[in-house]
Amino acid sequence: MRKLIKKITNPVFKRIHNWYFSKPRKYKYKDSFVWVHPNVFPPHFTFSTRLLLDFINDLDIKGKTFLELGCGSGIISIHAAKKEAFVTASDINKDALTQLEINSTLNGVSISNVYSNLFENLENLFFDYIVINPPYYPKKPLNDKEKAWFCGDNFDYFYSLFMQLPSQLKNNSTCYMILSEDCQIEKIIEIASNNNLNFSLVFSKDNKIEKNYIFLISLLKVYY
Repeated sequence: MRKLIKKITNPVFKRIHNWYFSKPRKYKYKDSFVWVHPNVFPPHFTFSTRLLLDFINDLDIKGKTFLELGCGSGIISIHAAKKEAFVTASDINKDALTQLEINSTLNGVSISNVYSNLFENLENLFFDYIVINPPYYPKKPLNDKEKAWFCGDNFDYFYSLFMQLPSQLKNNSTCYMILSEDCQIEKIIEIASNNNLNFSLVFSKDNKIEKNYIFLISLLKVYY
C-alpha cells in the first residue's frame, strides 16, 4: 500500500517540492535551525533527518569529536555542536558548506567545514562519532544536489564508502548510518560485508509512510 501511494503521488509531489524549495527555506529542530540552500537536499519532507536528530539527541557526545559525512543542510552538525561536541561537517556540495558557515554563525556555534568526497580530505583526522545519512537510490546523479539522493547506477557511492570506512573504524570510531525500507538494504549490507564491515540494527521507526533503520557499522575482524 505504501509503495502504491508513493507511485500515485510522486509526480505531483515532485512538482510541488521543486517549486517550494526554489528559494531558501527554514528547517528547525529544538533550538537549532538552518536555512536550506535551493541547491542542497532539503530535510523538510523526509523522515530520516528528524529520526537521526532524535537519536543523536540522546547520545552523550559532549567533548567528543563528531563527523557528519555528507552534511547537506548541516542541521545535524549544528545540533551536535550545541550538545558541545567538536564537530566536523563534510560535503561534496560547495553550496552546502557555504550555507552551513552562515547557519553556524546564526546558531552561535563553531563547526569545521571540509570539502571532501567521502574521506578524501579527512584521512588524517580521528572522530569519536561518524554519522551518515547516505544517498541510496541506484541512479546516476546529474548534479551536486542529486548526489544527496542517488548513489550511482551500480551503488558506486557505497563501494567507495565501504572501501574507505575500515581505516576510520580502526581507531574505534562509532559509526551510525540511517537507511529506509525503500532502498535495497540487503545489497548495501552485502557491499559492506565484502569490505569486512558489519551492520547491527540499533533503532528503527515506522511512521506509516516508511520505515527507517539506524545501523551501527563496525569491523568484522581486527585489522593488523
